[in-house]
Amino acid sequence: MINLNEIKPFAEGGNRRCYIHPKNENRCIKVTYQGRSKYLKQNAPWYKKFRSEISFDDNFREKVGYSQRALKADDSYKWKHLAKWYGMVDTSLGQASETELIKDKKNNVAITLEKYLFTYGMTREIKQAILDLESWLRDTLILTKDLLPHNIVVGYEGYQIVLKIVDGLGSKSFLPLEKFSDFFAKIYVERRIRLMHLRISKDLSEKTHA
Repeated sequence: MINLNEIKPFAEGGNRRCYIHPKNENRCIKVTYQGRSKYLKQNAPWYKKFRSEISFDDNFREKVGYSQRALKADDSYKWKHLAKWYGMVDTSLGQASETELIKDKKNNVAITLEKYLFTYGMTREIKQAILDLESWLRDTLILTKDLLPHNIVVGYEGYQIVLKIVDGLGSKSFLPLEKFSDFFAKIYVERRIRLMHLRISKDLSEKTHA
């Protein structure tokens, strides 16, 4: 069991806290807030209340997301823009999801794309990194629920920015045909890319008016 009792999380989201693994500084431990799944189910729209409580758990959904068809290929390229997943682990705070911890060129925890854009704007380097991410998505057809800037972090290979998805894997379609068909997966991925650009534009607009 991994003891997290004396460790401060380096990030906190709406549903989970993220910790640096106490025995491996290159791994991230994601712990869901106690009672969060029950709360989400109770407050879900009526048509989602038929789902099991565990289906509202972010760690369970992450496990499902990493089991998708596109990630079963024996190809290291699939990890170029995606944090690796090491499975579920037991901690002093409950069961957790263990993933790769993405760092910057100074070996600090990588900042989110959202924070980068708010701090530096749309630089030439980040514009190219976004284009590289798009190409990878089209090549691999890896499915994401939403490509939100706060779910993408700014990693590095040498001194080159490489964006990494750290949250939000899977499909959010009511009828997820993209899980079984490349034809529908291509349509789905293009839609996610368009929505990502809309969100980036929104973030940049908020920066301008801040």
